[in-house]
Amino acid sequence: MRSRSNSGVRLDGYGRLVQQTILRHQDAVTGLLPASADHRDAWVRDNVYSILAVWGLGLAYRKNADRDEDKAKAYELEQSVVKLMRGLLQCMMRQVDKVEAFKYSQSTRDCLHAKYNTHTCATVVGDHEWGHLQLDATSLYLLMLAQMTASGLHIIHSLDEVNFIQNLVFYIEAAYKTADFGIWERGDKTNQGITELNASSVGMAKAALEALDELDLFGAKGGPQSVIRVLSDEVQHCQSILHSMLPRASTSKEVDASVLSVISYPAFAVEDSELVEITKQEIITKLQGRYGCCRFLRDGYRTPKEDPNRLYYEPAELKLFENIECEWPLFWAYLIIDGIFSGNMEQVQEYREALEGVLIKGKNGVRLMPELYSVPPDKVDEEYRNPHTVDRIPMGKLPLMWGQSLYILGCLMAEGFLAPGEIDPLNRRFATVPKPDVVVQVCILAETEEIKAVLRKEDIDVETVADVYPIRVQPARILSHIYTRLGRNKQMCLTGRPYRHMGVVGTSKLYNIRKNIFTFTPQFIDQQQFYLALDNKMIVEMLRTDLSYLCSRWRMTGRPTITFPISHTMLDETGSSVHPAVLATLRKLQDGYFGGARIQTGKLSEFLTTSCRTHLSFMDPGPEGKVFAKSYELSIDSFEELDAEEWLHGLQIAEDADTYDEVAQYLDHLLQRTVPQSNLPPTAQRGGLSRFRAAVHTTRDLMSLASKAKDLHVQNVGMYVPSKIFQASQQSVKLLSSPHQHDVDGKSHALHAEMNLPRDEDGNVDCKALVDQLRICPTLQEQADILYMLHILKGPEWHTGLDNEPGPTVKELLTELYVRVGDTRQWALIRYISGILKKKVEALDEACTDLLSHQKHLTVGLPPEPREKTISAPIPYEELVRLIDEASEKNLSVSILTQEIMVYLAMCMRTQPALFAEMFRIRIGLIIQVMATELAHSLRCSAGEATENLMNLSPSDMKSLLYHILSGKEFGVERSVRSVDSSLTTAISICEVGAVGATKPERVGIVRLKSEIKQQLDKRRQSLTGSKPLSLQSGDTDLKSSLVTCVCWLHMGSVLFVAAERSCARGVLQGAGAAGWALLGEGGGSSALGTRLGEHKLLGSSGLRSCGVFNFAAVSVVLVLSAQSAGHSELLGKGSFSSMPEEQGSKDSRHGQWQRRRRLDGALNRVPVGFYQKVWKVLQKCHGLSVEGFVLPSSTTREMTPGEMKFAVHVESVLNRVPQPEYRQLLVEAILVLTMLVDMEVHTIGSIIAVEKILHTANDLFYEEQKALGADDHMLERDPTTGICSLLYDSAPSGRFGTMTYLSKSVAMYVYDFLPTDGCAMQ
Repeated sequence: MRSRSNSGVRLDGYGRLVQQTILRHQDAVTGLLPASADHRDAWVRDNVYSILAVWGLGLAYRKNADRDEDKAKAYELEQSVVKLMRGLLQCMMRQVDKVEAFKYSQSTRDCLHAKYNTHTCATVVGDHEWGHLQLDATSLYLLMLAQMTASGLHIIHSLDEVNFIQNLVFYIEAAYKTADFGIWERGDKTNQGITELNASSVGMAKAALEALDELDLFGAKGGPQSVIRVLSDEVQHCQSILHSMLPRASTSKEVDASVLSVISYPAFAVEDSELVEITKQEIITKLQGRYGCCRFLRDGYRTPKEDPNRLYYEPAELKLFENIECEWPLFWAYLIIDGIFSGNMEQVQEYREALEGVLIKGKNGVRLMPELYSVPPDKVDEEYRNPHTVDRIPMGKLPLMWGQSLYILGCLMAEGFLAPGEIDPLNRRFATVPKPDVVVQVCILAETEEIKAVLRKEDIDVETVADVYPIRVQPARILSHIYTRLGRNKQMCLTGRPYRHMGVVGTSKLYNIRKNIFTFTPQFIDQQQFYLALDNKMIVEMLRTDLSYLCSRWRMTGRPTITFPISHTMLDETGSSVHPAVLATLRKLQDGYFGGARIQTGKLSEFLTTSCRTHLSFMDPGPEGKVFAKSYELSIDSFEELDAEEWLHGLQIAEDADTYDEVAQYLDHLLQRTVPQSNLPPTAQRGGLSRFRAAVHTTRDLMSLASKAKDLHVQNVGMYVPSKIFQASQQSVKLLSSPHQHDVDGKSHALHAEMNLPRDEDGNVDCKALVDQLRICPTLQEQADILYMLHILKGPEWHTGLDNEPGPTVKELLTELYVRVGDTRQWALIRYISGILKKKVEALDEACTDLLSHQKHLTVGLPPEPREKTISAPIPYEELVRLIDEASEKNLSVSILTQEIMVYLAMCMRTQPALFAEMFRIRIGLIIQVMATELAHSLRCSAGEATENLMNLSPSDMKSLLYHILSGKEFGVERSVRSVDSSLTTAISICEVGAVGATKPERVGIVRLKSEIKQQLDKRRQSLTGSKPLSLQSGDTDLKSSLVTCVCWLHMGSVLFVAAERSCARGVLQGAGAAGWALLGEGGGSSALGTRLGEHKLLGSSGLRSCGVFNFAAVSVVLVLSAQSAGHSELLGKGSFSSMPEEQGSKDSRHGQWQRRRRLDGALNRVPVGFYQKVWKVLQKCHGLSVEGFVLPSSTTREMTPGEMKFAVHVESVLNRVPQPEYRQLLVEAILVLTMLVDMEVHTIGSIIAVEKILHTANDLFYEEQKALGADDHMLERDPTTGICSLLYDSAPSGRFGTMTYLSKSVAMYVYDFLPTDGCAMQ
């Protein structure tokens, strides 16, 4: 017999250690491990961690086998691992009904249990008797199942089990939006059973999803049917949320040692090495002690101050646990393994030595890891005074099997028995290695031959959808429907994946389905979605977003391929050329760089070899030979909402192909629909106004209509009056003025007004007469108004009898009108009809969930509560829409706009999360209000006009305005007039302001105009005497014609200042054929006008983009381009000159700037960096802060730590009781001054501090001082709601008259009364 080598002897030593501490407890029947001698149940997480040492030891024996017995030992150890993993699988498969339910509900009542009976695999406690929802435990099981399968173990034995694992993937794929109880089973640290989003769960789920993707669970012996599929977009969602959370662990835990398992072994879920290091240092700095690490700050578990008779803690009780939290040696085992994987041998040595000092020697010298070390009850006061000085005592399980296993695994690796790659065969450890640049392949397709010809004229050579056959092009929703078949199993009653939208990563692969290659267009192209797809600029913006996202998130083999179809809607109004925004994008794509991504354009056939391709084997024929056997039949209901696009060609089956191509049938079924008949008459181009229109053109009649609606017992009276006039006034009331005043006025009007609608003999509204009006309506708006009236009176399913009996229903006519209005791009009307039809905002619940998952609370509706509703957890689509409707007080346009803004916020969050830094609550109502205010300010128009302009913004401009408000960047407002339905419509658009204030064509235009004018003046000079004043006479036809030429040539959006006599100016305007041009002002001289221009250029975030001032006459007249022909528009900065008072020219050029800044910051809940931590310190020195009667008590600090998000949200909720954003921001400044006292040597600064009192004292000081300096009453006008001087709102924070000066004086006066008299003096 050969002698045992030294390494063999050491391995045998570890073998004995594993046997005595782990394997001897394994159940002979189920293979499960009990938690300890006292806790006989088997926890999923503990079992998986505990078996890792056995797995590692088996690998070590196989690698270092001296003798045949070693190979036998390796096999025995491996089978122990397989037995345990299969035991856990049996436990979970017995709860298959819960897995099925949880996929749809994500509810704590439907989740898998966290622990099972060790001997029977049965459940041990009820669904509601334990914090069962622990996604990290299920994810850890799946991650290690993948790693062990990749290492050669055969754990999964049948296709039923494969299907179950596939459904477990669906179970955890929504982890990024699912609040659970977390790794410590207690949820929120108050132990009151409150679930929260945990970084440890999200990270572990991300790792499991990545590990299982494309993995064959039968190992080398498997085939296509045993491969697991993961949707990459779900992985990226987890990645985004995890990145946004770290180093914070959850809402109630600012740091948690369990995150070590996410940033290092076993998950390696974080790809940013800098974030990994920051998180690790945060844990070591805040949680490490002499015996290990605390789990999290103020953890009361097993401390002397914990009451063992109750599970939960009182909120104020948490302060008692500070500095005496138990320390767990377990985390040092994680840090040892982390050091080995990162190659930091100093860290390995340091923690191995530290761990040796805290392990306990059992009988036979076996080293055991205790669960935790606690402060002895008699030493608590000493530990409070001097943290980390008292000797602690071991408590809890001995050994903690999970910790023991990781300790043994770390030792095996540290001593060279195992290499990192052996326990990480899927190479997760390389997560932080920089990835190569991604090249995105873009294939541009034409919908038809006509579009192909239009593109060819622009030198863009593309194929049509038909040309690329046999590659089939389908919309993204078809892929979503196909994926609903994944993981179906009739025997276990598993329905497969829930229908969810397909993200851009999913649609950027090519798919092999039954010998056919499919490519899918991105989700945003789908015309059946919300009206965003009707705006070509928005489509371009969404393409840019997707390309940028792909570039940063693509991790798969092969390049991503985006199929971008050009449809008829992407042409201009004439249909003969491509929309300018789309054309510019196509050119940039061909240049090879767009949206920060490297692009390769080409034909689909050229991309086949370089693209990422996936074989969807679950679509292959089943055992019966057909995909669609009886057991797989799909509900017809799920296809009812599907509509086909004209560009989607059917699956052309060749003559020699199988007559019954089931996939073809399936896809045809998904796409089939009947083409709708056109029922609406065309709008009458000429003709008198109908009786209906005449009946509702005054406010009095409008209110009577509302009154009639009330008589009909329909609840949402606010939505009755369909006229545009009422809409505007109602919305302006909602957004920019006091609602209470409107309510009173509205009621009085309604009470005394008479109904004036077409009546029948019985005096009821004659709906047939209304239908008759449809035939002679002059505009689409009129048709919408009448149909809305019918919708209210008769309901959506009422047959109108239009043209024939029974005729189309109101809903069908509205749907047709929606399409027609979509063609004309009347955005206010599109939004209005969307609201009537309750059109589904497809991505709304996903957008809401995205924002919530980034730890942002949402509010909808305008403050104060209860009108302003808070959303703090994901809710179903229907409930979300109902809540928004309620908060919008049934105002259709506000409701639909709220939904739209929510979608845009999610888009910004996805690509630019930095915009939302230090914002914990996003108040959508206030954001909409600020958007309207900014437009009112920019256009110097009334509240009603501003609201109407806001509703008329295209989706791309709406998103642009939102982005500029969030980012604080400057923007310009461009107004144009265009003809729609033979009437003029004003269109507003948002444009970026560059450093020079104008786009290149505009600058060129102005230069050219200057040159022309100069030439004409030179000619004049030669014929004039020096004494005659230089002026332009009406008869100077040369100069006039030159001006006409240049003015017509100028680029859209330019504003031109020309000095000329009014008669000459009028001549120029008439010569240019511009009925819509305006003479916007006359001044005493060109210098005054120049001053005025200077003022408006400095006015803040939306100055003028292009101006030229020519000082060559005694009289100055402003020419503003506002022609009704396409391409000419009026550009107005922070206030139109037409409504600007004369005295404004003398005001400070920064007038209104600080008030606007405060309004924006207040609406966006922006606070200075570190503000909440400073508030926490202030609360420790007083009894509380009072804001407008709402108290933030100092006891809050006993429950929450300074860096806790829960604390920030709590402070924010008190501040949000203040409805006026600028007033709220001044209160924030007042609190900021208070925080400066914290660093002083003062133990207390009073009892409850009334912050508003400090602010009003500062306001009084400001008022008195300004009055003494000679300010008049008009300048010192006070805000009637708050009593604050408007001038104080508009004062800079710093400076002699800055807000901080007065607030500092006020704080000193206020706090002086509370300072102790003995030896404490003001400095």
